Amino acid sequence: MPEPGRGTPTSPASASALALLVALVRDGVVDLVVAPGSRSQALALAAAELERTGAVRLHVRIDERGAAFLALGLAIESGRPVAVITTSGTAVANLHPAVLEAHHSGVPLIVISADRPAELRGIRSNQTTMQPGIFAGAVRLERDVAAPEGAAGEADAAARLARDAVDAALGRDADGRLVSHPGPGPVHLNLQLREPLSAVIAGGSAPAGAMFAEPISSEGPGALIGPGPRTVVVAGAGAGIDAEQFARDGGWPLLAEVSSGARFGPNLVVAYRELLREPGFGDEIERVVVFGHPTLSREVPALVQREGVETIVVAPWGIEWFDPGRRAGRFERAVRAEPQPQADEERAWTGRWVRASRMLVEAGLPSAPLQRDGVDETGHVSDYEAQREYMKAQLAAMRAPVTRRMLVDAIWSTTWPHDRLVFGASRLIRDADRAVPGRRITVHANRGLAGIDGTVATAVGIAIASQSALPGEAAVETDAAPAAHAGVTRALIGDLTLLHDVGSMLIGEGEPRPRVQLIVGNDGGGTIFDSLEVAASAPADAFDRVQFTPQQVDLAALAAAYGWAYTRATTRGELDEALGTRVDGPSILEVPLPR
Repeated sequence: MPEPGRGTPTSPASASALALLVALVRDGVVDLVVAPGSRSQALALAAAELERTGAVRLHVRIDERGAAFLALGLAIESGRPVAVITTSGTAVANLHPAVLEAHHSGVPLIVISADRPAELRGIRSNQTTMQPGIFAGAVRLERDVAAPEGAAGEADAAARLARDAVDAALGRDADGRLVSHPGPGPVHLNLQLREPLSAVIAGGSAPAGAMFAEPISSEGPGALIGPGPRTVVVAGAGAGIDAEQFARDGGWPLLAEVSSGARFGPNLVVAYRELLREPGFGDEIERVVVFGHPTLSREVPALVQREGVETIVVAPWGIEWFDPGRRAGRFERAVRAEPQPQADEERAWTGRWVRASRMLVEAGLPSAPLQRDGVDETGHVSDYEAQREYMKAQLAAMRAPVTRRMLVDAIWSTTWPHDRLVFGASRLIRDADRAVPGRRITVHANRGLAGIDGTVATAVGIAIASQSALPGEAAVETDAAPAAHAGVTRALIGDLTLLHDVGSMLIGEGEPRPRVQLIVGNDGGGTIFDSLEVAASAPADAFDRVQFTPQQVDLAALAAAYGWAYTRATTRGELDEALGTRVDGPSILEVPLPR
């Protein structure tokens, strides 16, 4: 590790902080997120030194909640543990929402909080509270580390602490094997630090690049699920491509939520909500295999609680199982279905679901544009009246106000495999889940607790991780073959989701400004609450005040204040133009929507 510069005072806090961060980098940590503070200065300056040597990607945010959700987004996209560093006191409490989301979503997040030494606890010392245990049962590992004294062996202890933290965050045991219980998730390292809190760090032997660990996968082929009962496969948030492969191998209908990562393939059933309520479909299901965490419908929880339905829940890791009503009969860490010729009855069962879904989705599409009957096979106009009618219809379609269905369809079709699409917890993710077709693209959403907090920061983290080269790696891009880092991250969110996390739009000097586009469906408040049953009976003024919470924020001025580009689209033509325009940095696309 680098030695303090000649003539500068030594600091056990600085030496220990640098030793810990160097060890984390050697164990595969690539990204460090820092929120500034006094007690954490040794950690922050050590992180800056590691950035200088090219060992890490450093990100600085002034708000701890935004910093934690930025780290969450980085970890979601990269699959690697990300460390977020804060000072003491309320700074640590501000991390709690992101820690809970990481806990329920299985995201590897390492919280490193600076703290006063133990002797200052319980005597009302400034900015001091009981930080150990602050995250209760949401962390995979918690260590309250005594203040370093500069004694021999502290660097080795820091290395062991880093290794334990990375293993716990990734859900690994001491031998590097994936442990299904509790699985990946957040870790809390609470570091007691005494003054002097830092010293000058001179250049030295900080690593020039991390030793990246190979991804860990679960062992074993999984339990065999054979043919027989009329089966559907449900894919909730985080299910991934395994759910689609399982449904394809078994020849079963796939009911995949838009944030599942499995919304593609020949067995996809988009209109699953409607069909689960339809006689001859939902009432004939005998077995359901659930992957991930379904959160976007009431029909799926009702299905798994139905009498006579065998429910198999699949989760490769975790403390909790998806089990509404506590009616699931079987739990597996992995399953498989052997591809084999289907019986006629099974083939007809799956085909009926797929065909009915397509018919329902197509019935909800806007009318197709008029055919150009006035143009012959050479492209010349043969019927000018027909062409005028065609042009009028096209102009009318382009001038039509944007609807929610139009918005989600346009964004879904605009997203390419090298892009990233993030959904906020608003009406729009449900609108997309009802309608958009199968497409193998990368979709993210914070569905662990399905809160709106931190969505902007999460999207920015996903954008940075997907567009940035690893330390020591050069991004290579040509016109013919865009690099993996060449995509755009689009986040489809509601107006309240934006305003709840507006502070995360602040990107400081020296920070990367990724190609991220916040597409804000602005309906003036929380219209998702209009679907509550009480909306029909509560006094309108009271309901609007405490549920709808109307707002009239000038989003153009807001974007200008934070240095983001801004565009507004009120018609289909303006929406198509905005989505077709090159995104070169952070931008907001506001789309007014009716309540």
